[in-house]
Amino acid sequence: MLQAFFQALVITLREGFEAFLIVAISLAYLRKSGRSRLMPAVHWGIAAAMAASLLGGYALFHAPNQELLDGPLAIVAAVSVTWMIVHMWRAGRRMKGDIEGRLKSSSVKPGTAAFTGVFLFTLLMVSREGMESALLLMQLRGTLYLALGATAGLVGAAAIAWIWSRFGHRVNLALFFQVTAIFLFVFVVQLVIRGTHEMAEQNYLPFSQIIHERTESWGPDSPFGHLLTYLLVILPGGWLLLRAVFSKRPVFTTPAPPALPDPPTQRHSHSAAR
Repeated sequence: MLQAFFQALVITLREGFEAFLIVAISLAYLRKSGRSRLMPAVHWGIAAAMAASLLGGYALFHAPNQELLDGPLAIVAAVSVTWMIVHMWRAGRRMKGDIEGRLKSSSVKPGTAAFTGVFLFTLLMVSREGMESALLLMQLRGTLYLALGATAGLVGAAAIAWIWSRFGHRVNLALFFQVTAIFLFVFVVQLVIRGTHEMAEQNYLPFSQIIHERTESWGPDSPFGHLLTYLLVILPGGWLLLRAVFSKRPVFTTPAPPALPDPPTQRHSHSAAR
């Protein structure tokens, strides 16, 4: 059950942080670019995305014939997470620029088109994170621990987002995405094994009987399942330690010293001499 808590925590921590980060970057960009009038579009987009995510999650958790969907949904979740890992590993450093570029193209439109563009951008970006969270959490077991882990992850994501908004220039976002990506990669292995086993149990695959028997010994209570559980902690922690020791860019960077004031011009010097 503690495994479900930890997995739910990391999933909502990462997905929640991405959602919070998208919102923070969007609001900061609109404010700095003089388009504060479009900030309500972000707020409405967040509300609509939360509603869509809750409805989508409810539909997934209460779908009829749930056992028939377990295997296919696990494979879909594995593919989705793999794409997300590759994308964020490659584009994590450019995330801020990508969001600002998309917002720029949406916010320069005339009249209500700009409001609609920013609203749709926020709705799609935030609801994507919410639906990914629902799809991943659906693969876990243990209702109480799952809820506690998901809540703790959202609180942690909000805290990290707040820290980023205050000290964003000091946080190594690329390292954060790399560490959570390693965790999710191990989780993907678990998803593929579980999805394949469930699909074989429902006779969705060729040679289903053989595949079902072979994957029976790879479950979460098997030695291999326990190894994957340990790797969920060991691999991300090891990568963080290696990067902290050997990387040229530390986890937290020291702020640059304040610039010295410019020396007085020659003209001011002559004026003072008079």
